[in-house]
Amino acid sequence: MQFLLMCWEFFKTGLFAVGGGLATIPFLQDMANRYGWFTIQDLSTMIAISESTPGPIGVNMATYIGNHMYGFVGGVATTLSLVAPSVIVVCIIAKILERFKESKVIKGIFEGLRPSVVGLILAAVLSIYISSLLQMDTYSSTKNLTDLFNIKAILLFGIMLVFYKWKEKTHPIVFIVFAAVCGILFHF
Repeated sequence: MQFLLMCWEFFKTGLFAVGGGLATIPFLQDMANRYGWFTIQDLSTMIAISESTPGPIGVNMATYIGNHMYGFVGGVATTLSLVAPSVIVVCIIAKILERFKESKVIKGIFEGLRPSVVGLILAAVLSIYISSLLQMDTYSSTKNLTDLFNIKAILLFGIMLVFYKWKEKTHPIVFIVFAAVCGILFHF
């Protein structure tokens, strides 16, 4: 029953996560909170893994979660569950949009969807930012302000941000490899 529920949740995610792979993050947060299949910390790890592996982040995360929960079969099932609605909807919308592509209603729908998707993604990013750069568990037990900040992670974040702005043409793989090496060397 739990397996079918997970497939259903990924089907809904695939159906409503408008805006690409990052738009799946709020849905995954909801799954973490509602079902406890993984924690927000696990979600941060999944995002890091999904971003550092080839393929779309949403599909990678669905595969990762399904595999984590039910092995190979779970990975295949959640991936198909996530992708199926997109295939179905794209086929239907392609037919409809061809007829109504100049419609003010259709244009209005997309103008309303864009900012709402950005808001959902930003809310998810803030949650991941907090879990990655702040140590809320440690702080809540010690109440020592210095325990709130994950100094290593904040320094790495700052270095990556500055380096990215300074060398914008650097391939993302360089950042991913650098971050992975730092994680190994400095035990994040």
